[in-house]
Amino acid sequence: MTSSDTGTDAVQGSSNAVKMTLLTLTMMVVGSMVGAGVFSLPSRFAQETGVAGALIAWAIAGTGMLMLAFVFQTLAVRRPDLDAGVYAYAKAGFGEYLGFFSAFGYWASACVGNVTYWVLIMSTVGSIWPALGDGDTLLAIVLSSFGLWAFYLLIRRGVKEAAAINRVVTVAKVVPIIVFVILALFYFDAGVFADNFGGADYAGSLFNQVRGTMLATVFVFLGVEGASVYSRHAKRREDIGRATVLGFLSVFAVFASVTIVSYGIMPMAEMADLRQPSMAGVLEDAVGTWGMVFVSVGLIVSVLGAYLAWTLMAAEVLFVAAKDDDMPRFLRRHNSADVPVPALLMTTALSQVVLVVTLFSDDAFNFALDLTSALTLIPFLLAAAFAVKVRVRPDELTAGTGRGRDLVIGLVATLYTAFLLYAAGLKFVLVSFIIYAPATILFAMARREQKRQVFSPVELVICAVSVVGAVIGVIALAAGWISL
Repeated sequence: MTSSDTGTDAVQGSSNAVKMTLLTLTMMVVGSMVGAGVFSLPSRFAQETGVAGALIAWAIAGTGMLMLAFVFQTLAVRRPDLDAGVYAYAKAGFGEYLGFFSAFGYWASACVGNVTYWVLIMSTVGSIWPALGDGDTLLAIVLSSFGLWAFYLLIRRGVKEAAAINRVVTVAKVVPIIVFVILALFYFDAGVFADNFGGADYAGSLFNQVRGTMLATVFVFLGVEGASVYSRHAKRREDIGRATVLGFLSVFAVFASVTIVSYGIMPMAEMADLRQPSMAGVLEDAVGTWGMVFVSVGLIVSVLGAYLAWTLMAAEVLFVAAKDDDMPRFLRRHNSADVPVPALLMTTALSQVVLVVTLFSDDAFNFALDLTSALTLIPFLLAAAFAVKVRVRPDELTAGTGRGRDLVIGLVATLYTAFLLYAAGLKFVLVSFIIYAPATILFAMARREQKRQVFSPVELVICAVSVVGAVIGVIALAAGWISL
């Protein structure tokens, strides 16, 4: 690492900071949302629910995530002083320690989510190269690691270059998904769709069917906050909210369509047993082998684009937290291309660790997907609660018209994310604690650098809760009560 990589501290509004247009910010949102998740939707939904449950699940998820999108839109306007969205909102609303937890949790979820991309790529190639299995064999891990570090070298060259690549990739990866929906409608079988409507025998009650899909819907919508995370690079502040809503509405229509039309192609039980990416299996059943190849190529382009966007956002969160003295100072350094290289290196390193852990998982892709969603819920919950707080107790920055509307949006978003924590279940909450608790070391390092008391009494209580949760999680894993 050169001196330019490590010797420059961030300066807000520096002359070399890259500024993004509305189109670029929207592409960042779409690029980060359209990734591995959409290609796994047919099987993930078929494992849990039929058509009726899927329609209800998308209605709930669409409403809840739209409220979250409005939350980020509103806060971008009401609090233009706050950068890096999710992290900054939690800190402003609930103090430095919970702000730190929000930053770390969001960052960790991005790192775990990046692992799903490489697992899915290897699983896709594994259909013609059996040595790669479902993306969780030793050879698959080695090849994924090579790709992971190759992207590290690409991204450190500059945010501008990476964002330009993302715009091209975003367009390229949306095309095969739209083609899938059109072909599925052409081959749509109303009889199969009707048989799948109520769900298979293994699906259980309608409530359980809907609950079982919730983490999958969270995963595919991760990235809705992408524009706010990268707000320091926006040319115009109002573009942040516009890009958030435009990106969300675009991908919501695509995601719901992919799921629902698949029920008209294959029986639910058969679709549930498809290997990932299950979208390829559905199209193969409809049109033949070329359909699987077509989707597989689209998936690889899509996943690599999403990986690029998520790695940029993950590093940005660490960078801004360090700039605000909530992370150790070494993470605020960036190079001459405005890339926070130490934060990028730490992001890549954690993804590497999680990639190795997938060797010991029974279902590497689904475990990483669900854990990504669970880790994101606390940052989302804190951001939504902050939106409520700024309208209940407005100040000179947040006072203005639309108070009632903003309050309703914040309350619905808060209730939605709280329900998602319940839907995640105890397993992923405990595993999240295992990841959150050790992170306090970074918080302590930052406080010591400032020569401040490490914990206030309230922060000490929060720390104790996280440590107890982590200990319970470790015991549960060791005893076999929960498994990876």
